[in-house]
Amino acid sequence: MPLPFLTADRAFDDASLDAALPFDDRDQWRRPYRPGPWRVGVAALVLLLASYVLFASVIIAFAESLAGAALCAGLAVLCIAGALRLLRVGTWVSARGVRRVHFLRTRTVPWAQVEAVRTAQQPVRWLGLPRTVQGQALILVRRDAAGDGQQLLLTDRNADFLARHEAFNRAADSIEVWADEYRVTA
Repeated sequence: MPLPFLTADRAFDDASLDAALPFDDRDQWRRPYRPGPWRVGVAALVLLLASYVLFASVIIAFAESLAGAALCAGLAVLCIAGALRLLRVGTWVSARGVRRVHFLRTRTVPWAQVEAVRTAQQPVRWLGLPRTVQGQALILVRRDAAGDGQQLLLTDRNADFLARHEAFNRAADSIEVWADEYRVTA
């Protein structure tokens, strides 16, 4: 009994290759790359710490110190929220514009305000720390900004692309394609 859904050699018709997938919604915010191993590793360690703190809050609650248990549980919730926010950090795109999500703030630039998106060689921060090294950066140039008007979107030395140069090139190309496609229509 053949099971065609389990085989990789089933035939596809050429018409279905060009059709949009049902989940391919251009108005939904999406990150054109996966989070890097450094970001995921740090978030996993923070979640591990949160599990220990939650376990400690249970032990404190059984010791009948509800104020201490509530304090520990609140600290664990803060750790969990911080880890989830850390995983959301990055550059997101949609048909409405480009969004740069930082840990504590988010900035959205509509495509109508984008002059150019380009890759440049320049000093960039290593893993977001104050130390700078020579690397590549994806820069967004705004039309309406006074003075410099440049915003850094991605670098090849941040937590998503450290030692993953091919992934940086694919993500930068993808964001540049989004900018070229929507800047014309905006």
